[in-house]
Amino acid sequence: MNTQSVLTFTFMALCGGVGAVCRFLVDSTVNKRNRLNFPLGTIAVNISACLLLGLLTGWVSSWNAADAQTIRFILGTGLLGGYSTFSTASVEGYRLIQHQHPLRVLVHTGGMLMICLGAGILGIWCGSL
Repeated sequence: MNTQSVLTFTFMALCGGVGAVCRFLVDSTVNKRNRLNFPLGTIAVNISACLLLGLLTGWVSSWNAADAQTIRFILGTGLLGGYSTFSTASVEGYRLIQHQHPLRVLVHTGGMLMICLGAGILGIWCGSL
């Protein structure tokens, strides 16, 4: 590995840690205000992660390929990969199934998927302006 690769991986790892801390802060802040028995914190994290990843993708779309790839790796994979949390959303969906809340499962899983997809598309569009 060359020096640039080591530096890129180091920045990606550091950004992953920052993303995880940001996820914790957003999730806990939303859930402190959440009066529903519904995982709104994780939903807020995942929607904002999709919007931010879309913005990043749109923003770097006109860059040269090598620079865009490096920035997407550091910020997309590192920061936003550490920030977003599909695994937690999956476990929360399963818990809703266990507690026999079929409507909540549908809203949680289907709604988050649709809104996250829309947020990603909106982010790409806004980022490429």
